[in-house]
Amino acid sequence: MTIIQTRRCFLTSVAMAGAAGVLPAPRVLAAEGALETTAVRLGKLGGVCISPQYAAEELLRAEGFADISYVEIRPAAVAEAIGRGKIDFGLTYAPVVIPAIDVAEAVTVLAGVHPGCFELFAKEDVGTVADLRGRSVGVQDWGLPHVLVSLMAAHVGLDPVRDIHWVTDPEVKPIDQFIEGKIDAFLGFPPQPQDLRARHIGRVIVNSTVDRPWSQYFCCMLAGNREFVRKCPVATKRVMRAVLKAADLCATEPSRVARLMVEGGFTPRYDYALQTFNEVPYDKWREYDPEDTMRFYALRMHEAGFIRSSPQRIIADGTDWRFLNELKRELKA
Repeated sequence: MTIIQTRRCFLTSVAMAGAAGVLPAPRVLAAEGALETTAVRLGKLGGVCISPQYAAEELLRAEGFADISYVEIRPAAVAEAIGRGKIDFGLTYAPVVIPAIDVAEAVTVLAGVHPGCFELFAKEDVGTVADLRGRSVGVQDWGLPHVLVSLMAAHVGLDPVRDIHWVTDPEVKPIDQFIEGKIDAFLGFPPQPQDLRARHIGRVIVNSTVDRPWSQYFCCMLAGNREFVRKCPVATKRVMRAVLKAADLCATEPSRVARLMVEGGFTPRYDYALQTFNEVPYDKWREYDPEDTMRFYALRMHEAGFIRSSPQRIIADGTDWRFLNELKRELKA
């Protein structure tokens, strides 16, 4: 695991934040009390959809954090890394963090950040998820894409174990297998959908930004290490404020954030990043209820045998909405 200290252009970032009116007022910071720590570690995963945690860097500095680091983590390992104290906070998908809570990792979900980012691509002769019966679906491993596609299949009455032919190859990315015609479908995350649409490859049979029920729930959630949250409530709230304001920036200043992501080395393609920010509803964190998301996915994962705990137990053991409720009142604009 490599810790990366990013050093992007301070003036550009602060100008962007200031123009959007998102820098915290000094009186707000004073009322909250002193930071328990000025150091914070977040995950670096390479995905465009989790850009709020990258765009939050200078907002974190404005909140008083002096030592901000991004730790390279495999997407499937984010929840475990948070629970075991390798990073303090990170954006991760609800079906990734729920199993971690199920096995008692010390991780606490604090907020939903945005719904909609994954898209299920299939060959042109596959019209719906139900048409995947007897077809091949590529996954890198038995992680998030396998879980999500399994839940989609079960939602339309398929048996994910018997009705779908899962193709796994840790050495070959499913998108490459799909492009080469070796599999019938795969689940893509930004910038993969933007790339395939630009190249007119395949068709989208589920778009979680617009297709129910997936569009009605958060995909990316902000989670923190349980001990950090308990011992450092002021720091926790300030991290959350920075990330949620960064989500607002993704919605209101997409071109600027896209440039920031490219300049910071988080993604190579400005056009795909900009398209992602224009498509993904980053402004929904105030409207959607993150507890509904946890209940929705936990119920379906419990029914499918992915977890043992009930949705009620997952919510009781692994969530804390106190800071989010405060920030919703504070950041009403």
